[in-house]
Amino acid sequence: MATVIYPSPIFGPVRSRRLGISLGINLMPADGKVCTFDCIYCECGFNADRRPRDKRPTRHEVKAALEAQLKKMNVEGQLPDVLTFAGNGEPTAHPDFLNIIKDTIALRGHYCPRAKVSVLSNATLITRPKVFEALLLVDNNILKLDTVDLDYIHRVNRPTGVYDVRVLIDKMKEFAGHVIIQTMFMHGSIGTQDAGNVKEEYIAPWLEALKEIGPQQVMVYTIDRETPDHDLRKATHEELDNIVRRVEALGIKATASY
Repeated sequence: MATVIYPSPIFGPVRSRRLGISLGINLMPADGKVCTFDCIYCECGFNADRRPRDKRPTRHEVKAALEAQLKKMNVEGQLPDVLTFAGNGEPTAHPDFLNIIKDTIALRGHYCPRAKVSVLSNATLITRPKVFEALLLVDNNILKLDTVDLDYIHRVNRPTGVYDVRVLIDKMKEFAGHVIIQTMFMHGSIGTQDAGNVKEEYIAPWLEALKEIGPQQVMVYTIDRETPDHDLRKATHEELDNIVRRVEALGIKATASY
């Protein structure tokens, strides 16, 4: 069982396939996972297996830890390319997410003004006004959309609450291009059910959604680390490259991470 649990509130820096030298900001507890999805491919494992006992870090704790790490990196001469909200679950679920984003932008301006602020989110909470406001402030508003097929979403992403993909697509449109769509493509199964989405029945409607959303960029990727469900396999380079070409044909910038 994969159980990669990150320190909190700061981890790294790490080298990200998509973002460069990334200093991670984890707004979830350090001893477990709290997420509004329970994806079968999540490197942090399944929600039920990683229930935390600790509390989320407070706004003050996040700010103090981030400032201390940025001071240290300045002394060492290794500045991050990006400050990335990620870690053990859904970052936008933190009750003080908006103010933490504002603190982070201020610290970035003081210590590493060239660094980007990125949020990796599953998009489940973007209808909350303060979450939407916060995501408008960051440089890289990276939202997950693995498919528009609700059966697949409930089989693979497994939302923990009410999930309406149509509502979320409409809300993504309200970002007016200030959004990056991130999509996992893979093969495999969960139990007796197919978990692969490198199929025209999933790709074609997803492309139609991208045309609606009009993102500034699309990031397609595949499995990189151990997954809690072991019957999953990478999409191939050729498959990802073909998907990238189809996105670019829509006039949208696209990248693939293998």
